[in-house]
Amino acid sequence: MQITEEAIRERLAAVKYPGFNRDIVSFGLVKAIDIHGADVAVRMALATSDPEVPKAIKEQSEAALGGLPGVGSIRVVLDIQAPAQAAGVGAVSIPGVKHVIAIASGKGGVGKSTVAANLAVALQMHGAATGLCDCDLYGPSISLMFGSRERPSATEENRIIPVEECGLKLMSMGFLLEDASPAILRGPMVTRYTQQFLRQVEWGELDFLILDLPPGTGDIQLTIVQTVALAGAIIVTTPQEVALIDARKAASMFAKVNVSVLGLIENMSCFISPGDGARHEIFGSGGGRREAARLRVPLLGELPIDIPTREAGDRGRPITAVSPENPVSREFLRIAHKLREALA
Repeated sequence: MQITEEAIRERLAAVKYPGFNRDIVSFGLVKAIDIHGADVAVRMALATSDPEVPKAIKEQSEAALGGLPGVGSIRVVLDIQAPAQAAGVGAVSIPGVKHVIAIASGKGGVGKSTVAANLAVALQMHGAATGLCDCDLYGPSISLMFGSRERPSATEENRIIPVEECGLKLMSMGFLLEDASPAILRGPMVTRYTQQFLRQVEWGELDFLILDLPPGTGDIQLTIVQTVALAGAIIVTTPQEVALIDARKAASMFAKVNVSVLGLIENMSCFISPGDGARHEIFGSGGGRREAARLRVPLLGELPIDIPTREAGDRGRPITAVSPENPVSREFLRIAHKLREALA
């Protein structure tokens, strides 16, 4: 049976990049395939400082090719380079943008988008030119949180002009869809839209571009680290163990693609009763602090459950923009100040 390059690529497409749902072929790792009769040699290239990543890719690739009918000897050669910066393979900076920061979580429902929106507002209030890109294509919420139904326009060069609210430049799939319309997208389209939001938007001169990532460790996250150089990531969690488990997965994902974790934010730390000021730790206590210590990253802040914060988001204005004296707003402003100092 004749062995073809197409058959080899099909086999390698079953090998996932460690920590992601995306395969090594679509990730662009396979650079050359040589076939001599029944013998196969594959050359790959990747940038990583984690020795476990190339080891796993090599072993899984050899196993996948070993099941190909008629194959003889198999040689998988990996060209491993140290990353030039804290970013994934092929990632480059966005012109005019000084710092790109990803806001991530291992699971949904921890308030990541609320954190991203308010942190972006807080950075802007500190005098930093800031943009916010909603990278959650399936469940976009930034358009709702800023109360805008404006459609992005385009330049003559077919570059997208972001929507502007609260002094921020915004981009979200929510600006492109009707309220009840779902984004029905498969892998290649997800990659395309994500890259367009990052590289074809006229962001201009920004000190910070905040990326509100979808929950989990899938295609969108991998596309982002492959496309744009990140200054780092902030992980959002809640105190209970079920959220912390997934926060660890998010931290591990960033470690595998050489993106530093700038810190951890614990959301829903407690509920303070409006009547008597009593503190109720609904989801447990100290989980974020312990996890930050375990990951050896700063605990950037602890945010309580706050009714005005929820109400402001539902009305389309983040609490930090409408009520800077609110305790949650003050905490976001403190986190933004700490973040600016860390990246100065």
